[in-house]
Amino acid sequence: MPRLRGESNHLIQYRHIIEWLVRKPGAFENYRYRADLFPTSRFRMAYDALIQQQPERAHKEYLSILRLAAHENETDVDEALQRLIEKDEPITVAAVEALLQDAQPLEITKQVTVASVDLESYDSLLQEGEAAG
Repeated sequence: MPRLRGESNHLIQYRHIIEWLVRKPGAFENYRYRADLFPTSRFRMAYDALIQQQPERAHKEYLSILRLAAHENETDVDEALQRLIEKDEPITVAAVEALLQDAQPLEITKQVTVASVDLESYDSLLQEGEAAG
């Protein structure tokens, strides 16, 4: 964790408190460090969209998405949110999970071989440098 200097500095890792927040979703709305619970700007955009789409369930839905990011892969959840936002589709945990399950696995890259280096040429450079010095 990075060291924080000065007064009134804080760093909240959402992974450490997500289970507590899911059990008490009402606490999220007035949480003092709520801004720290948006790992990327897309998470914030998703939360804002949830507030517009379903204001009464937005906190629970967002916390479920954040919990999914904590237990799965934050980057994959972020990309799923990006797709939902770009397509202007409703943002739900089920939609994010469906996109995560449909994600194509990474293709294996070609095997790369690196030719070995002839170190004798470096030895000759060093010997020439010692002779000149």
